[in-house]
Amino acid sequence: MPALRYVCLMGMPPRGLLEQKEWRPSMFGEMVASGAAVSKEALRERQASVRPSDPTWILYTSGTTGFPKGAMLTHYNIINDLLMGLYRSDALDEKDTRYCIPLPFFHIAGAGIAAGAIVGKMTLHPLLAFDPLKTLQVIKQENCEYIFAVPTMLIAMLQHPEFEQYKPTTLKVVLSGGAPVPVAVMEQVKERMNADVAITFGQTESTGGVTYTPPGDSFERKSATVGIPHPHLDVKIINPTTGEVVPCGEKGEFCCRGFAVMAGYYNMPDKTAQTIDADGWLHTGDLATMDEQGYVNIVGRLKEMVIRGGENIFPREVEDLLIRHPKIADAQVLGVPDAFFGEELLAVVLPKEGEEISEQELRDFCKERISHQKIPRYIQFVKSYPMTASGKVQKFVLREQAIEALGLQQVAETRTA
Repeated sequence: MPALRYVCLMGMPPRGLLEQKEWRPSMFGEMVASGAAVSKEALRERQASVRPSDPTWILYTSGTTGFPKGAMLTHYNIINDLLMGLYRSDALDEKDTRYCIPLPFFHIAGAGIAAGAIVGKMTLHPLLAFDPLKTLQVIKQENCEYIFAVPTMLIAMLQHPEFEQYKPTTLKVVLSGGAPVPVAVMEQVKERMNADVAITFGQTESTGGVTYTPPGDSFERKSATVGIPHPHLDVKIINPTTGEVVPCGEKGEFCCRGFAVMAGYYNMPDKTAQTIDADGWLHTGDLATMDEQGYVNIVGRLKEMVIRGGENIFPREVEDLLIRHPKIADAQVLGVPDAFFGEELLAVVLPKEGEEISEQELRDFCKERISHQKIPRYIQFVKSYPMTASGKVQKFVLREQAIEALGLQQVAETRTA
């Protein structure tokens, strides 16, 4: 990394690292102390030169669909996102709030919550890396009231064999997002963790949340939508082909405009132009519907939509069904190439601990509940998924693995030629 100039360490450094002569990192305390050498005049001069539109964070997208991109977030983005966080939350009152963060701070949700501690009375309990048992232990030991976790983290916690021993009793709200939250998972959170569920929808490019479920909403409303847009944001749902706004209830691409939209991708002007149009609309790539009350429902990703024999199939619909099977902990559905239909459905299924299930049993379960063309042609059972550091499933890796395992390389090459 030839451009890297400074590294700051928190905690105890590895043995011998601070004795390096050619390259020595700084400790956090040293960095703070170095501020004493900066005069007030120099500080005021630097402050005066900073504009709201200047980037202050570069956070990289999770890489669930391919190579990560550096989203440049400005002072204006982040300050307004924090204000919206305070607006939508009843957590930051006069008393101290204990918040468990199993997400890394380089994830937009982790970074946003950490920054929120600056403006609210919060005690943060972060984890070095997500581990379902350690997360449950931290919640119990520290009497945490709030946690933000992506769905795969919640599933891992709920399915852990020691869940009952460390069952949370102090949680008030479980906030989730970052990926579609299955209704079955939300129901388990409510029943087994005895906590309210709050859903947010957004992405790194939108400085985190764009929609949220208001605290007073019913569980039925929260389980059917990702809430309403934040104030002071423009949103629309468009036909991705024509760009025209679709009627209420119809599927289209979710777009937003306003304080949350990033400045662009770092050193990637072409990708930026593909994502943010000339009128400032961020094209999220998410397929959604909106009802007459302004509530949004995410139905899938534009890139993940499977076109089988000319019919559009949204993987989330099939995933939500599969995860309702009593023996299934999680399911990921995606398209793989097919010589006749163009694409076929593949379900990569994670059974619950100690459970066994056959492909035929799962297909019979689907036949009673979903149309035949949505029943996965291929079913694979796994013990784990390829994940990003922020806990999201890398579907592009699952697809690459499936093409090789199913011997579909020639079909894939033909379709992309």
